[in-house]
Amino acid sequence: MSHDPTPQRPPRPERPPRPEPASRPERPLRPRSERPERPERSERFAHPERRPRPRPERADRPPRPDRPDRPPRPEQAERPQRPQRPVAVAEPPRRPRRRRPPRLSVERGIFPKLGRNGRLALLFSVLTGLLSHGYHLFRYPLYLTDEGIYMQRAWSLVRETRLSPYTYDYDHAPAGWITLAGWAFPLPKQFETFGNAINTGRFLMLLVHLGAVVLLFEVTRRLSGSVLAATIAAFFFNLSPIAVYYQRQVLLDNLMMFWLLLALYALLRRETTIRSAFAGGAALGIALITKENALFFAPTFMYLLYRRIQGSPSHRFTRALWPFAAAAPVGAYVTYALLKNELMPSGLDFDLANPPADHVSLLYTLWWQIHRSQGSLLNHHGLLYTSWLPRDAFLLLAGMATMVISLWWGMRKKRRDLGFFVAGTLAFGYSFYLLRGSVVLDFYITPLIPIFAMNIGMVTDRLLRRPALRRLLGRMSSKVRIAVPAMLAVLLLASPSTGYLLTVNTEGRVAVADQYQSKLALTHMQQAQIAWVRKHVSPKARIIMDDDMWGELHDVHPFYPYAHSHWNASSDPALRDKLFRKRWQNVDYIIMSNKMRNSIHRNNGDGRENWILAALRNSERVWADIRGGIRLEIYRVNK
Repeated sequence: MSHDPTPQRPPRPERPPRPEPASRPERPLRPRSERPERPERSERFAHPERRPRPRPERADRPPRPDRPDRPPRPEQAERPQRPQRPVAVAEPPRRPRRRRPPRLSVERGIFPKLGRNGRLALLFSVLTGLLSHGYHLFRYPLYLTDEGIYMQRAWSLVRETRLSPYTYDYDHAPAGWITLAGWAFPLPKQFETFGNAINTGRFLMLLVHLGAVVLLFEVTRRLSGSVLAATIAAFFFNLSPIAVYYQRQVLLDNLMMFWLLLALYALLRRETTIRSAFAGGAALGIALITKENALFFAPTFMYLLYRRIQGSPSHRFTRALWPFAAAAPVGAYVTYALLKNELMPSGLDFDLANPPADHVSLLYTLWWQIHRSQGSLLNHHGLLYTSWLPRDAFLLLAGMATMVISLWWGMRKKRRDLGFFVAGTLAFGYSFYLLRGSVVLDFYITPLIPIFAMNIGMVTDRLLRRPALRRLLGRMSSKVRIAVPAMLAVLLLASPSTGYLLTVNTEGRVAVADQYQSKLALTHMQQAQIAWVRKHVSPKARIIMDDDMWGELHDVHPFYPYAHSHWNASSDPALRDKLFRKRWQNVDYIIMSNKMRNSIHRNNGDGRENWILAALRNSERVWADIRGGIRLEIYRVNK
């Protein structure tokens, strides 16, 4: 039996019940008539000191002791009524006239709308460019050496994933043939889609030109505020003989100008946003690594950006973002050379007389290109008199004159005429590059063509808008503004001396210009030359040729792996010292393109191509096609 040691608590005593409270006596209810009247609500809740006191009646009020009683006033005689004066009714205040916003302000991003007429003019310009550059595209002009170089490097990217089939010596930045490779890679037959590699590249040049027409039209319209100025610029850009000749060819200059026009268009948006600033900077950077000549347009772009973002809340960020976007592609190119240990020459030796022998160098190549000299363009044997002026003297002379006028107007009133200042400095910067005395090739004039066309259009439109002309012509001024450029266009197209549509042939007769002559198929001569090689020359033959037919002999079966250009055969150590060993006896055939003989002599300043000239002297001609000033030949070396 267990015992619980915990003591138990005694039970609580019960409390007595509480007494009920005494009930209050009920008050008798009085009738409503005997109840006292209650004051109003405002009187009940008012402050006791501010409650209104009862005032005695006026008759019972005692007179004031300090104011004696006044005697009653005598009745006054009636005064004669004065004639009422006319009341002047105040006119309602006139609202101040609102200042109309400016029709055009490049700095503030105020541009006139394109409108229906502008859209029709733009469509007409695009169709004109399609017709002038698309017709006869694969027949005229002859395939150029540089076209073959850029297409062979694009072929190397697609087939070998290399920037060049030979040693890449950084003579040009690679963005141009990277674009060509990106265009050819998804096509059904890649480089042979349009017949051969150069034709495939030329079709891309046609698409690039159409895009450049749209960009040039819009840039000119926004800089000038005029659809007429944009139409005139597009006319010269489409139909100038010098424009058609160079813009059909596969040139890095055409791709560079597309990116430059895109960068300029991005800076001329209505609002300079972060997105447009980044896009404009990136487009300029791509132009720089497409061809280094774009550097001479950069100061104008920087000034335009400064004027556009001046006073903007985000001007500091935009001012840093734009150069960063422009420098990013250039930085990628420099990083590529740095990773391959090809940025600096060995021992930091920039001696031009002794080029580095162990590896190529980006900075050494740039240093060599800067110090190249060819003489002035203004002498009678320069390209200005021998090539450019004969092709289109009107565009070049009018472009130079309007460039000076644009600079004058733009420097006098930089705020109002900012568009003229931009157009003038763009033309002046690249003209300075051409006239500075370095080595200039004939197609280096290509970037100046759209800039000159822009200046011609803008200045012509401003001259036709002069107030004196408006006062003289009255209502007819608007019709004259359209009639004068139209008559000038008809004269340029109808005059045989200009070469825009008609020309004078070698027989002294008026004929259709060469760029539209259906019977003149210059590239067929080169195709016939390649056909003879395939029929009579063994694929194992060691061939010296020009670069224009490199793609045909290396991309189409049967392949000719030992066919190389005279430039690479004399400069690339793998070909010069191993394949040909600098001996003319190791050459089997020499395929001469037009003016290839002159190119060999020009590149032989240090004697590097003496063995090629020796092979040419010890050979016999086995095929030739000569038409006018064009001469194509094939020589077999006699050993």
